[in-house]
Amino acid sequence: MQPLTLQDVMDRVGKRLKLRWLTRSEGCTDPILGDFPGASGQALVGPLNCIHPNRVQVIGHAELVYLADLSPNAYRETLDKLFDDRPAAVLFVDDIQVDPVYYDAAGRHDTPLLGSPMGETQLVANLQYFLAHAMAERLTIHGVFMEVLGMGVLLTGDSAVGKSELALALISRGHRLVADDAPEFAQVAPDILNGTCPPLLRDFLEVRGLGILNVRAMFGDSAVRRKKDLHLILHMQKMGDEELSRMNRLEGSHSVRNILDVAVPQLTVPVAPGRNLAILVEAAVRHHALRLRGYDASIDFAERQARMIDTGRAPETRFT
Repeated sequence: MQPLTLQDVMDRVGKRLKLRWLTRSEGCTDPILGDFPGASGQALVGPLNCIHPNRVQVIGHAELVYLADLSPNAYRETLDKLFDDRPAAVLFVDDIQVDPVYYDAAGRHDTPLLGSPMGETQLVANLQYFLAHAMAERLTIHGVFMEVLGMGVLLTGDSAVGKSELALALISRGHRLVADDAPEFAQVAPDILNGTCPPLLRDFLEVRGLGILNVRAMFGDSAVRRKKDLHLILHMQKMGDEELSRMNRLEGSHSVRNILDVAVPQLTVPVAPGRNLAILVEAAVRHHALRLRGYDASIDFAERQARMIDTGRAPETRFT
């Protein structure tokens, strides 16, 4: 993945965040993270901070009031410190009129200046969100990524096991495709993986015998989704009668798969003749949702069995 530059930020979110160039410099094509000692430890964006400098230093009215209260010498020292720390850019919010001294310092240090009419809090939050996603570590996994009943579900399995056919059945039942064949996952938070589709493959689904299908053209805009957090992996595996008989019939085949150091619940779904896999996927997602809320059917069944043995009769079933 190519390093993210300030020009990339302007191209991708500049219009949405109403960003504009106040100066242009060669530095706008340098990586946002920088390649000098200590750059990797800097926060990406935030209000003016000369102790722990941000890569994008944001100056709003509060910062200007602080700077105005400094003595002339302290003001010059702070300004020198701001630009000596080699920020990727200095961003002025709320349509602030920029003092010419900033233009002079920016020119000497080859640092771009940006402006926006948006408020500081909103602008910083939006930029932090964008940069966290754009610069997150990424991994491509072979499979089909779907949104099923509101959950991000990755269908995995050997080639020709039927992942795309299952995805087509789920789409026909009202669920949504995120990515076929090569979904890309980014760690956007310590325990959150966000999945997207490479631009080349977006909207397309390959089904053996039918070829390449355009899901958006066939089923409409509601059948596809640009991105989704990953909640569950369903691993499809062909099994014969003997393998099926060895599965845990009470608890199923639950495990955990680590992706980018994030533990993702995984359930093995046997592929065998006569099984309606689309219904099984929906049931698996509903079952996972119940487990997240603290209800486990296998535990409930075991406890009910124990109570029946103790009392000699089946207890009344209640749901909360």
